[in-house]
Amino acid sequence: MSTLFEPKSHFNLANLFTMVNITCGLAATYLITQNNFFFAVILAWIGGAFDIFDGKIARKFKLSNEFGIQLDSFADFLSFVLVPVFLIFQAVYTNLEGFWLYTAAVVSVYYVISGLRRLIQFNINAEAGEVGKFFVGVPTPLGAILLWFVYLGYTYQLLPAQLVVLFMVIIGWLLNSRVKVPHP
Repeated sequence: MSTLFEPKSHFNLANLFTMVNITCGLAATYLITQNNFFFAVILAWIGGAFDIFDGKIARKFKLSNEFGIQLDSFADFLSFVLVPVFLIFQAVYTNLEGFWLYTAAVVSVYYVISGLRRLIQFNINAEAGEVGKFFVGVPTPLGAILLWFVYLGYTYQLLPAQLVVLFMVIIGWLLNSRVKVPHP
């Protein structure tokens, strides 16, 4: 029980919350392969909730450490980069053909690399326990939320698949832009 509140423990309370986020991301990925998009999205949102709380717990109980920073970025990459891109590719882009399918594939890789670059740069600049007033560039969880809205736009026939591709390019660019986003 004491390891839950030891900052050096890899299994402290904050890191356990991050591991639940990872579990939700993995389960969502499986559900996407089964074309069960509704429950995949629910699991992704549950993972997002755990992502919010892992940081709050780490700061409140002074549990931040280098391991937790790296673990959190891995969880963010899985849940907020790979899962939404995989969802959109499976649910939207598989209906495309020819030029648009190849373009969607390239754009999906671009988004994944943009998300990974953002997280790596964030880790390079991060100090354990410190939180700034602003993020520079759109954080990956917000990027995922924007992609969920784009996915919903497609699902409710408000956006054609080609516009989904365009929005993915724009959101991918915003991840590494100089846009300042207030930290909650």
